[in-house]
Amino acid sequence: QVQVVESGGGLVQPGGSLRLSCTASGRISNIYAMGWYRQAPGNQRELVARITSGGTTNYADSVKGRFTISRDNAKNTVYLQMNSLKPEDTDVYYCHVTTTSLNYRGQGTQVTVSS
Repeated sequence: QVQVVESGGGLVQPGGSLRLSCTASGRISNIYAMGWYRQAPGNQRELVARITSGGTTNYADSVKGRFTISRDNAKNTVYLQMNSLKPEDTDVYYCHVTTTSLNYRGQGTQVTVSS
């Protein structure tokens, strides 16, 4: 069984920072990429940031220069450092894990940016 667990969401004022973490555990191997998506109710899912096992990253245009994704391959953990947060960043953030055979998703963590 595989578990994907996110943490680090919460309420922050505009201009503030949050750091999300996600760890994949259990019977999981050959992880190719880990990343973060966000999706508000009724909205389309949007890729926020993604990083491959080789360290290649890609970001949504809306977060470039503000968010940084990093990864600890030995711990099957991915981080998302979010700086200069804006109200439009408010969303549920989901961690995605891509292996050579299956994909997995966490339960999501709420990020709310509001004064």
